[in-house]
Amino acid sequence: QAQLVESGGGWVQPGGSLRLSCTGSESIFGTYAMGWYRQAPGKQRDLVAVVSYGGTTTYNDSVKDRFTISRDNTKNEMYLQMDGLKPEDTALYYCNRVVVNVEWGQGTQVTVSS
Repeated sequence: QAQLVESGGGWVQPGGSLRLSCTGSESIFGTYAMGWYRQAPGKQRDLVAVVSYGGTTTYNDSVKDRFTISRDNTKNEMYLQMDGLKPEDTALYYCNRVVVNVEWGQGTQVTVSS
């Protein structure tokens, strides 16, 4: 069964940093573009950042210049370095393919508050 596992979330004060990790099988990662998504309570799940197999990155305007997405193809892992966190970044963060999603993992909660 294809499975994605997110980790690294937590509580942080505004302006703080967190680093999220995503692990999965080679069958999930492969040569697919991968992305980080987030869903705040009562809101839809939004795509936050994308990294191609070759390392090309794109970001939602709301996180540009604060978040950095990366991946390690040898380990089938992906990361999201989040700096300058704001209360509006509070959400459950998920990873998945960008095209042809597989089953969603449990996500990792990020809470930004003072």
